[in-house]
Amino acid sequence: MLNVGKIEEGFVLDHIKAGKSLSIYYHLGLDKLDCTVAIIKNARSNKLEKKDILKVECDIHMLDMDVLAVIDHNITVNVIKNGEIVDKKDLQLPKEIRNVYHCKNPRCITSIEQGLPHIFVLADEGTETYRCKYCEEKAREPM
Repeated sequence: MLNVGKIEEGFVLDHIKAGKSLSIYYHLGLDKLDCTVAIIKNARSNKLEKKDILKVECDIHMLDMDVLAVIDHNITVNVIKNGEIVDKKDLQLPKEIRNVYHCKNPRCITSIEQGLPHIFVLADEGTETYRCKYCEEKAREPM
């Protein structure tokens, strides 16, 4: 049995699709922060069969909820204070997201102007489709 200690203050990302935790780790910039992070991969789950879990001991305000929602808006975000869950955050797909997707269209202005942010707009909430703000290219996997 794997035993990962509880955290005193931070957040726990639960119900992550198996294998996606490292992608989330880098997209949230957790590799650049000086905080304790536990990554649990392929844990057993009644809901998903297999899941990943991230336990992060740092301020919840360090978490970019929009990036997290784009990667997987079904993730459960538990806020921890004094070792107890005090809040659960719902993730909503943002209307606009910056520098999570990279436009693959070679004729897009972002291919020519290297300093421009890669901005994608939610085109269809039902299919969770994002399109480039500049050329309307459909988004693929996050960078």
